[in-house]
Amino acid sequence: MSGDVKKTFALKGIGVSPGVEIGKAYLYNRLDAHIPFYKLVDKSLVSEEIARFMAAVEASETQLREIKKKLSSLKELEPQYIIDVHIMILKDKEFIDNTLENIKEMGINAEWALKMTIDRYREIFERIEDAYLKGRISDIQYIGERIIANLTGKRRQTISDMGSGIIIVATDLSPADTAQMKFDKVLGFATDIGGKTSHTAIVSRAIETPAVMGLKNITQLVRTNDDMIIDGSSGLVIVNPDPEMVKRYEDKKKHYQEIKKEFLSDAHLPAMTKDGYKVEIGGNIEFIEEIPSAVSHGAEGIGLYRTEFIYINREQLPTEEDHFSSYKRVVGINGLTWSTIRTFDLGGDKFSSDPKAIKEMNPQMGLRAIRFCLKEIELFKLQLRAIIRASVYGKTRVLFPMISGIEEIREAKRIFEQLKNELIIQGVPIGNDIELGVMVEVPSAVIIADKLAKEVDFFSIGTNDLIQYLMAIDRGNERVTYLYEPLHPAVLRFIKRVVDVGHNAGIRVAMCGEMAGEPAYTMVLLGLELDELSMNPLAIPRVKKIIRETSLQESKYLLKQVLKLESTAEIRELVGNVMREKFPEVFPINAQ
Repeated sequence: MSGDVKKTFALKGIGVSPGVEIGKAYLYNRLDAHIPFYKLVDKSLVSEEIARFMAAVEASETQLREIKKKLSSLKELEPQYIIDVHIMILKDKEFIDNTLENIKEMGINAEWALKMTIDRYREIFERIEDAYLKGRISDIQYIGERIIANLTGKRRQTISDMGSGIIIVATDLSPADTAQMKFDKVLGFATDIGGKTSHTAIVSRAIETPAVMGLKNITQLVRTNDDMIIDGSSGLVIVNPDPEMVKRYEDKKKHYQEIKKEFLSDAHLPAMTKDGYKVEIGGNIEFIEEIPSAVSHGAEGIGLYRTEFIYINREQLPTEEDHFSSYKRVVGINGLTWSTIRTFDLGGDKFSSDPKAIKEMNPQMGLRAIRFCLKEIELFKLQLRAIIRASVYGKTRVLFPMISGIEEIREAKRIFEQLKNELIIQGVPIGNDIELGVMVEVPSAVIIADKLAKEVDFFSIGTNDLIQYLMAIDRGNERVTYLYEPLHPAVLRFIKRVVDVGHNAGIRVAMCGEMAGEPAYTMVLLGLELDELSMNPLAIPRVKKIIRETSLQESKYLLKQVLKLESTAEIRELVGNVMREKFPEVFPINAQ
């Protein structure tokens, strides 16, 4: 198959993180997460590697025969037939010979040689029209997993073993997947599904890596090591580009970097309008390693630290000291005024290391966020103690997610105050001005915002989930992505209510959802008179530039016109036209 002429083709998806990169495709699936890759440094090692592979095949067959023996007591014969098929694959001469050839010719380890064989079979099966036969690739993948497990002893490796300069191609990526990656080796992300608020999109923007999502079938069309261009600004992916295309995109990449440098030069100027309205600008982070990017892009504080990533991909749950170490590094940053630490939002599409975690039918509306915290009290207390202890190092705000009723915030506050008093009695130094806030992301919280405002020091609007719940859509489902619309009249009215109620109660109102970091919405958000906008660091320079070059009066006038309109399409057109006309250097093509 190495002699095949590689066809050049382009795919259009949703650009979720800007930038242009040129690199090698890496077809990722969760099987790869524990597949090491290395070259055999000496030819004498080839025979040892072949022996290691054959031993793993033999061990796999022994295991399968033992499984079949246990199944023989069942009346149903189908499970036994499936095992027979798997044993047949193990004994298939071409399957074995292909892998051995990869080891010999490429001088690589058995695990990766086997992966290449499976990839080749996958490509062949994709061409088969018969749905049943096409589905049999799962049998080959199952056998591959078993052999690799015997080769590695189930030792987990990271995707970084593939080397640097790769563009990850996947159906989708979970937080657990991305947590394994060494981001300095990844040039970009391209996925079949997902949109602007998916986990991968958020991570991509945070680490300033181009990403295109919603490509539908890129995993079926791309092979590992294909040359690839990813343009996260236009939502375009080009596979096996010709030299002229590469040159054109190298120029585009250079141009993008020059524009980015120009924006960065003014990034540390305050976000103050021409008529003196000051907006605090925060950076959203998931990993400690993102803090330098937030600072360099002009963040005045950390507006949202998503703490659930402390829990991901660990053999054991984090200790209080693990938490404390992370929070101390977040709040004690020179040049940043405050840090907002969100208590863990485990559940939904996020996974902890807890083996007792139960898979739910509808996890986004299940046991997650504050609900999980108030059920797993000891885990919650451990985290809160660490936050309180870290608060002595800098201005700290604690944000409770997914509050849907007054009982939840009162109980969270009760636990917080209890722990704070215990620490004071123990003589542990703590900060004396910790602020508590509610993350407004559930429609019920908007309706009772006047009650919630009496309980806390600030609101922070999480638009990602608020829009999802308000519009009754799954934001991870590409078939209804078109309904995820921040400029929907209902969304804008909800936000306005939260801001008005908060200000009437004398508390500050922030926005930390992805809407805050979309420059096209900045004037609308200014018109709503939000006190703080927190976003992925990459967006900060552009948002600040827009704020400095407009006025609160102009923005309030635009909002007034927007609220008169009845449809999302009308609002999008009006806002797009205004932003393009007023900021042509920021919106050269469109304001979507």
